[in-house]
Amino acid sequence: MQFPLYVLLLLLMGSVIIPLTTEKFNMKAKTVILGTLVLSWGMMLSTFINVLREGPYLYNIGNWGPKIGIQFNIDIFSTSMSLFILSLSILVIIYSLKDIEHEIYFKQISVYYSLVLLLILGMVGITVTNDLFNTYVFMEILAITSCAIISIKRKKENYMASFRYLILNTLGSLSFLFGVALLYMVTGYLNMSEIYIRINQVWELYPTNLLLALGLMLTGLGIKAAVFPLHVWLPDAHSTAPTPSSALLSGLVVKVYIFTAMKLLFRVIGLEIIDTINIPSFITYFAVVGMIMGSVFAIGQRDIKRLLAYSSVAQIGYIFLGVGLATELGLSAGLFHVVSHGFMKSLLFLSAGAIIYKTGKRDIRTFKGIGYQMPLTMILFTVGALGMIGIPGLNGFMSKWYLGFAVLEKGQPIYLIVILLSSFLNAIYYLPIIISAFLTEGEERNIMVLEDIPKTMSIPMVLIASFCIITGFFPQIVMDVVSRAIPTFL
Repeated sequence: MQFPLYVLLLLLMGSVIIPLTTEKFNMKAKTVILGTLVLSWGMMLSTFINVLREGPYLYNIGNWGPKIGIQFNIDIFSTSMSLFILSLSILVIIYSLKDIEHEIYFKQISVYYSLVLLLILGMVGITVTNDLFNTYVFMEILAITSCAIISIKRKKENYMASFRYLILNTLGSLSFLFGVALLYMVTGYLNMSEIYIRINQVWELYPTNLLLALGLMLTGLGIKAAVFPLHVWLPDAHSTAPTPSSALLSGLVVKVYIFTAMKLLFRVIGLEIIDTINIPSFITYFAVVGMIMGSVFAIGQRDIKRLLAYSSVAQIGYIFLGVGLATELGLSAGLFHVVSHGFMKSLLFLSAGAIIYKTGKRDIRTFKGIGYQMPLTMILFTVGALGMIGIPGLNGFMSKWYLGFAVLEKGQPIYLIVILLSSFLNAIYYLPIIISAFLTEGEERNIMVLEDIPKTMSIPMVLIASFCIITGFFPQIVMDVVSRAIPTFL
């Protein structure tokens, strides 16, 4: 089945067609954008169902061999995560159709959506590719488009944030590319499966090369995934970008670099070698520090989007904790949190964007009584915030539940204390916002009035919040798929 290739080609065609054929951002342009995404989603869903029925397969583009050709690994992991990327992207873009008009100049809107489609192309490409060099190519597409959708607001803070993003992510890209070159030098292959077959021999003959390659590649991916303390570009980038860009960057973009790290560790190098050099322990050390420090920095923020950006640093720590455990349950919990955090953080950024859209307020100290002015938005924000804290009945609780069992299974109860401490810190900066919104007298009299925001903004938020609640009560909807994907890594 060639649908994964068709998805990438369709996204590429859509990104070219939109600015060329739509001089104005009208219904025609919106139809092209949503039609491209929905058709891509349908093809990926069909591929996912086919993989469930008939099993995974390797797709060689142009029938070239794996040594010199481009190969896609179409399995449960790549198809389910691509489906997650496309599903959340569709909801964010539906929200953006009205919101983006207030964020950037009208003449730039078509260009913006062209960049967004290229951004999604990069994420799907990284997820499905089975080739290290093409992973780098897709990473560069992702980095350039990410930088562009940050700077498109044409404000000083956006230019500064995008420049910092560009510099640091370029360093990350170069670090990753140098590592790929070292691996190629000692194996003669760029294909992940072929390297894995030869890696034990390489480890015996060239341990220094392999260690250096792994160190460079993990450092590059750590910068791009905003692992503490390599996160310094993230708060400015995510907080100054247009709201839909913030939701995509925080909810999705950083996750694909985590996917790449997982494939590098377990599908290229292998569990036996990374255990020998104790890589999982180093990953967990950085993860737990990030879980605490990301929340500590978030506590000191007053700008709502900046607070949410620092919160992402902490949540990335949860995911890497699961990866660092290097067990089936740990990786399953990490991937479950990838999906959970993607929806929760997108919901929080979209809710914050709706508040800015309606009131122009960004400072959380001005949110007194805003729950009465915008009850639906603040209820949805509350769902996302309580999920981040880990309140039972929401998917964030189930993420921490699975992670808790994973660390106990590994015999590391100290990490359970860190999870509880991080959850407590989450409560410190999320609960005052909720209390101020609903239990504090605002500038005007507290009379409940349903806010007047476009349905294209409210409906996606409601759907995302519904998913957070449904998977909180029925986590097996996600966990069943995730648990079937993990054996491909171990």
